[in-house]
Amino acid sequence: MAYYLADGIYPYYPTFIKSIRLPQSEPDKLFAKYQEGCRKDIERAFGVLQARFKIIRKPACLWDITNLALIMRSCIILHNMIVEDERDTYSQHWTNYDQSEVSGSGTPESFSTEVLPAFANHVRARSVMRDSNVHHELQADLVKHIWVKFEMFRD
Repeated sequence: MAYYLADGIYPYYPTFIKSIRLPQSEPDKLFAKYQEGCRKDIERAFGVLQARFKIIRKPACLWDITNLALIMRSCIILHNMIVEDERDTYSQHWTNYDQSEVSGSGTPESFSTEVLPAFANHVRARSVMRDSNVHHELQADLVKHIWVKFEMFRD
């Protein structure tokens, strides 16, 4: 199931994974730390895109979901192209950057702009995704998963 990292203002839907308010146990504290850190990173990245592209700042509730996906991908690609182009202005050495040279391949890597099937399935099923019990089960599973990974690397 696809999910979004959210803060406390969102409802308890399975698609919104919120931090644990006042975590008591060590696994809950670890989950809250990871969830809040990742959510803040995403908010910062989205803020950069909003500052650069006016279309992202506008309300999108009347847009078709396919068009929204294409707009977001386009803005991310354009942002990455701008950053790559500006990268040369920060360096002392003025050389042409060739992705194929960096990757060790003579052919440029291909990428897809198709909407991912998992995302399309999520959009179709969004009206069913309002069960708060599923939200709590998913959150508990994520807490357990992060704790198990943490324990493995700690030993």
